[in-house]
Amino acid sequence: MDAPKAPASASSRPLPGASPDAPDARTRRRTRFIGAGLLAALALWMSQSYLASLGWAVIIALSVWPLYRRIEHHRRDAPILTPLLVTGLLAVVLLVPIALVLVEFGREAQSIVAWMENAQQHGIPVPGWAQRLPFLGHVLDVWWRTHLSVPQAAGELFGSLDTGTVTAWSKTLGSALATRLLHAFITFMALFMLLRHGERIGIHVLEVTDRWLGRPGEKLAEKMAAAVRGTVNGTILVAIGEGLLIGAGFVIAGVPHAVLFAILTTAFAMLPLGAWFAFGAAALVHVLSGGTILSAAAVLGWGAAVMLVGDNVVQPALIGGSVRLPFLWTLVGILGGLETFGLIGLFLGPVIMAALLTVWRSQVAVAPEAIDRPPSAAP
Repeated sequence: MDAPKAPASASSRPLPGASPDAPDARTRRRTRFIGAGLLAALALWMSQSYLASLGWAVIIALSVWPLYRRIEHHRRDAPILTPLLVTGLLAVVLLVPIALVLVEFGREAQSIVAWMENAQQHGIPVPGWAQRLPFLGHVLDVWWRTHLSVPQAAGELFGSLDTGTVTAWSKTLGSALATRLLHAFITFMALFMLLRHGERIGIHVLEVTDRWLGRPGEKLAEKMAAAVRGTVNGTILVAIGEGLLIGAGFVIAGVPHAVLFAILTTAFAMLPLGAWFAFGAAALVHVLSGGTILSAAAVLGWGAAVMLVGDNVVQPALIGGSVRLPFLWTLVGILGGLETFGLIGLFLGPVIMAALLTVWRSQVAVAPEAIDRPPSAAP
């Protein structure tokens, strides 16, 4: 005798008037999921050139969000003016130092080109400090007179530098600058949108995360946001501190264009070994402009000491302390992120490591009573 069949559920019964071959609810959900995935992949592929700009906007928005909320609390009557004002202030803070460096380079470009043209025609005279070097002074003097003081050798060194070459360089630089300005515009436009609608976006992100991953997913999102803030604050604060300390050394040693080199040192301090090239170039310019070898060595030593302490002790402590990220994980995240993703990886690396550590801690968490329970009592 056959068992009675269970009545079909409402979701599995065909709708009135529907074709018998119509897909069921599970097939429709799978189709919608695949279609949404294809649309997302197409959107990412189409906008791949601007993903970095959007990523920078997200990083900046997460970093300044607590400060923005305090400002917004006092200006609730200006829902558009407040994010616009904050975005404008951030643009000034981030872009003005870059503009100052470009203006300074523009002022020095003509004199550099004139100096190179003069070197092609008359050679480069031996500087006075070269002969004063211990042990190597005579060797360097002979090499300089052979390879740089002769106009023909200097011409081979600098190549065929002429007005046409400089014009071509200017066009290339102008095109690159226009592209960077476009990316900066997109970044700050996205930043304004994120600040303007940040609360709503955050609620939607947490809802989707909770739907897909549950409560652990919400904790993971909070940890990732905290990692972004800690990374940005730690990196920028350490870079500013290193730039101020090394810049003070430039001023004391009498390095030419000390303020310019201090700004460059601050900017390049966000990159591994970047500041080393900046204060190394400052020491070289100091020697070439008539400074002593001892003062240049002092600039190098002071810069190296500041960078070693800042990059290897202070920065990982600030970044790791905000999300309880161990020192080694922080250092590997910073270096690995830079190597994999470029400059934006400086901030993505610690975020990824913090997310991984959060998942690990949630999986290995054991109740205290389970630890104290004897093995025989285990179920």
